[in-house]
Amino acid sequence: MFSILILTKNEEQDLPGCLDSVKFCDDVHIFDSFSSDHTVDIAKRAGAKVAQRKFDGYASQRNAALSTIRFKYEWVFVLDADERISLPLTEEIYNHLKGIEDPVSGFSIRRRDYFNGTWLKHAQITPYYIRCFRHDRASYQREINEVVQINGTVIVLKEYFCHYPFSKGMIHWLNKHNGYSTLEAKRWIEEHQGNIRFSFKKALFGHSLPERRYHQKGLFYKIPGRPFLKWLYIVFGRRAFLDGRSGITYATLQSIYEYFIVLKTREILSQQKMKPKTV
Repeated sequence: MFSILILTKNEEQDLPGCLDSVKFCDDVHIFDSFSSDHTVDIAKRAGAKVAQRKFDGYASQRNAALSTIRFKYEWVFVLDADERISLPLTEEIYNHLKGIEDPVSGFSIRRRDYFNGTWLKHAQITPYYIRCFRHDRASYQREINEVVQINGTVIVLKEYFCHYPFSKGMIHWLNKHNGYSTLEAKRWIEEHQGNIRFSFKKALFGHSLPERRYHQKGLFYKIPGRPFLKWLYIVFGRRAFLDGRSGITYATLQSIYEYFIVLKTREILSQQKMKPKTV
């Protein structure tokens, strides 16, 4: 009763497990960014439909997939290759779709992140994501840590899907977040030079989770010393210490990522000041 969309780029390691978790579905689509490994071959052997497009941004890639793929069903579940759908979640979605009312256009679903085999129950900052929705009522915004805007009502489900962000190892995670931090720094500068006003009211009481997250992040970036504050928040505010060594390590990695953003923001601003003014 719903289609599956998986976005890929050189995912030969993680894709088989992801495809195995969605074997129940008869409409699985791979939207590939011209992988140079065996990703496409693996997808085709599993019976998935494959389309390819040159990657030009996270949000734009997802929007292109939603607008160009001919899905069999009105509803689509969007996955990354390092994610897995649980059987209880599948059953819960099916039960909801049997009697779904028209205003409901999306589901907010809990994601469980794992590190070294440990579920980061406390350390994970954002546990809920809108991943299943009517594909003609959704659009992605922001090219880094993109958020999906839903035209309609979003309801929260009880079950979960799983995420293994360290499946390719620590070096891969660090390299990926090194790239993310560059994009975050550029986005921060663009938003603040554009005089975008972030609201405490919307950060706390915005009508949707994406809106609240957007304003929370915008306000958070204005706080001095935020890498250390982020570590304190994850470890003590969210009680990451209850996740053991994995929780403390994850909090430290997140604070390092935040420090990357701070350093790169300063560097870009410094470079802009040094550029000669044009007449």
